[in-house]
Amino acid sequence: MRYLGLDLGTKTLGLSISDKTGSIASFYKTLYHDNDVTTLLSSLLQIIKEEEIDAIVLGYPKNMNNTIGPRAKATEDFKKLLEDKCGLDVFLMDERLSTVTAEKTMILGNTSRKKRKKKIDSLAATIILQSYLDWKGREK
Repeated sequence: MRYLGLDLGTKTLGLSISDKTGSIASFYKTLYHDNDVTTLLSSLLQIIKEEEIDAIVLGYPKNMNNTIGPRAKATEDFKKLLEDKCGLDVFLMDERLSTVTAEKTMILGNTSRKKRKKKIDSLAATIILQSYLDWKGREK
């Protein structure tokens, strides 16, 4: 089973992809939007078809106190849009601190600030997807 991991930001969408066994997440790419997520649909549909995606894992940005804020609500709306347009299961995965982890990882790897800005969302998507795959593996 092949998964597509997504980290939805206010202007970007980080993407990661799993191997065909659904075990390992890898960086894929970052897409850009101007606060209109519907502009992402044609690109996502093409990626889903080309990469033979079976399901989507979408980062769910809950507040640190476990409440649902405006970003989480926007993510829920995007989940519904994806399910309607793609016809695939979309699983929400708690993404608290994924961007912080991605930032720290890139700093430790001596990644320049300019490169970090371009790659942070896809690395966060990779962390979200790998967390989901690890959780799913423990469920078996």
